[in-house]
Amino acid sequence: MLDYISGEVVELTPTVVIIDCNGLGYSINISLNTYQYLAVGRREKLYVYEAIREDAHVLYGFRDKHEREMFLLLISVSGVGTNTARVILSSMSVGEIEATIASGNSKLLKTVKGIGAKTAERIIVDLKDKIKAPGDALIMGALAHSETENEAISALVMLGFLQAASTKVVRKLLTESPQMTVEQVIKAALKLL
Repeated sequence: MLDYISGEVVELTPTVVIIDCNGLGYSINISLNTYQYLAVGRREKLYVYEAIREDAHVLYGFRDKHEREMFLLLISVSGVGTNTARVILSSMSVGEIEATIASGNSKLLKTVKGIGAKTAERIIVDLKDKIKAPGDALIMGALAHSETENEAISALVMLGFLQAASTKVVRKLLTESPQMTVEQVIKAALKLL
């Protein structure tokens, strides 16, 4: 079972990315949410799900494990296949899907192409107890935010910058852009220190 594929993006469309991994070109189906984070010529890492059918082995790629987990939950629902799950993930963010399921908002799910009333209800009934509540997502987001902050400050201190100055700059950057990765925070902080 493949967990992820890492390599250079050689071709990119809103639905498919081709990643060159040591001379092998992997064609991977993606959602629009994943597409917006990719760029041709950049080295990327996608978490994958391999659907093995009689006539094909198809790869689905996700920018993070959370999106892949939601994909797996969606395809566990009777009547929701891999393409339907990908359309749902292209129409809404993972957080929006979780909030929609948690609140039981089948009307919002029905706005997704290919999702009827019965399928929307089935998704909500089957997944309501399996998803994290929106409050849990906020707690997890705060933990990730503080972990990013701590790692970035530690790295800057190791590079010789003062703890107080590093803390101030990192907190400012994460307040302005909370989704930044540790690497992005460090690079931006180096320009400001």
